[in-house]
Amino acid sequence: MVALPSPQQLRYLIALAELRHFGRAATACSVTQSTLSAGILALERQLDAPLLDRNVGKRVVFTPPGEEIVRRSRIALDALEALYHVAEASREPMTGPMRLGVIPTIGPFILPGLIPLVRERFPQIRLSVMEDMTERLMEKLTTGRLDVLLLAMPCDCDGLETIPVWRDPFVLALPETHPLARLSKIPLEKLTEEQMVLLEDGHCLRDQTVDICRQGHAWAGNEPEITHTASSLYTLVQMIGQGLGIGLLPRLAVDSNMLAGTGVVTRPVTGGPLWRTIGLGWRLRSPRTTEFRALATALERLAPPGADLLLKAGICRNAAEAPGH
Repeated sequence: MVALPSPQQLRYLIALAELRHFGRAATACSVTQSTLSAGILALERQLDAPLLDRNVGKRVVFTPPGEEIVRRSRIALDALEALYHVAEASREPMTGPMRLGVIPTIGPFILPGLIPLVRERFPQIRLSVMEDMTERLMEKLTTGRLDVLLLAMPCDCDGLETIPVWRDPFVLALPETHPLARLSKIPLEKLTEEQMVLLEDGHCLRDQTVDICRQGHAWAGNEPEITHTASSLYTLVQMIGQGLGIGLLPRLAVDSNMLAGTGVVTRPVTGGPLWRTIGLGWRLRSPRTTEFRALATALERLAPPGADLLLKAGICRNAAEAPGH
């Protein structure tokens, strides 16, 4: 019979891969550095494969087989932990740890309501939150470092089961002195004539803004030059306030009072499907699916007044709702 690695060995390996430092990895695992080093050396001998490149000095560099074994170790360790979660959930649902990933264009605006909501509705859940961009959150979910994601859809959600909760409309943000601010509603095609400020690459809100303008024919054959990009919605609003362009903002952010004192106003836009969908996503066939659906139902309480609630539409597997659908 093959001698399998122990869960502790996998934890040592994953900690070293994430921290790239033996001392910090040992501290994270609550062991001495010599214990962690010996555990990884024993794992290499057990697998009869070099996991670390020891010809690069003091830097921690994994060999190609080592990188693949780290990836599979995360999956294996997550599967082992899932055994406990299944047993725990069978005894009492909505208990134990729940690791939530959230994107930067949702997190600051929903967490002040979400965290108290979870404490009130599910007091036995130990919620931990990680904010990052969608692509990196997806990677952490598939490798077992997160349990569920709070997403803005449409997005590339292959391999996930997703449930839409509500639609978050977009509005146009512009300086209060801008000529278009005189209008009560702004046709989408007017954006062709203006310089747009977008979030930097990697933010799904950037892709959603571009898709909206293309689908609404605002940029048909005449896309504006994008010269100003921002790393956050707060910076984007400041750029708009300084007259560097205009941009689309989700209503969820605007309702958080982020425009106060910026000289930026918002107007509704006509001529296209202008919203994103707020929802949850998790791994297909997760043993905690029932719990995540219960969390989605609770999230309805955080929807702004008048929002289109989508839970009655049911679960969308492997795809996110597209604007206009």
